[in-house]
Amino acid sequence: MTSRRIAYQGEPGANSDMVCQQHYPDCQTVPCASFEDVFAAVSGGEADLAMIPIDNSIAGRVADIHHFLPTSGLHIVAEHFLRIQFSLLGVPGATLDTIRTVHSHVHALGQCRKIIREYGLTTVISGDTAGAAREISEAGDVTQAAISPPLAAKIYGLDVLASDIEDEEHNTTRFVVLSREPRRAEAGRGPVVTSFVFNVRNLPAALYKALGGFATNGVNMTKLESYMVDGTFTGATQFLAEVDGHPDDVPVARALEELAFFTTDVTMLGVYPADPSRASTR
Repeated sequence: MTSRRIAYQGEPGANSDMVCQQHYPDCQTVPCASFEDVFAAVSGGEADLAMIPIDNSIAGRVADIHHFLPTSGLHIVAEHFLRIQFSLLGVPGATLDTIRTVHSHVHALGQCRKIIREYGLTTVISGDTAGAAREISEAGDVTQAAISPPLAAKIYGLDVLASDIEDEEHNTTRFVVLSREPRRAEAGRGPVVTSFVFNVRNLPAALYKALGGFATNGVNMTKLESYMVDGTFTGATQFLAEVDGHPDDVPVARALEELAFFTTDVTMLGVYPADPSRASTR
């Protein structure tokens, strides 16, 4: 029997790879060069699921994802949180005294500023953290280092020069799992998250009125982010929102019904179980 396939952006050893291995150990992983390639792999049937980072507790939202999600035709079916841990890696023979440059994804470099300053390293931006480890492994230069997940050291034969080098201990990334087919969580079977996008009517106080139903019905909104539509500054704005609860719950149903009065459209992205780590990351 052929195992299911799960796609992620990056190279083997990336944080996305780690999450796939932790939560979907029976799935075959499919590394992709870009987020666009990940979405295309699932849409085209090359993969069954996608593991996508959507938010980081330090860097904020992963911007590209929010533009792909509403038009992808894919559905959020799960979420997972990963405590981010970075190591400083070098080729055999490298030490903290020999390294001069450090390679990594721009977000990882921004999350490890203290050690970069401490050793006066010159930063070099790579496509992803695991790719940075591969690059310095291939270069074989003791003056080059990479900021990567610990898993990458084993994969690319590198030495760990320093561990847990991230600036903040609470550094956590939230990932969502996408599928071609919707898989709605059952109501009344534990905490649920409902994700959706909507466009408000281009009228004064439209957003205030659209959100009023969530407040009056006691529904906790955990995310609200805005995006320009068609690149215009004067047109209606699109919003991505997430709430605690299931659309079949009476308070959520009433809030969504009221939302419909003040929007041009509402698109459900997913109704899925809340990860147990969600409560501890707020």
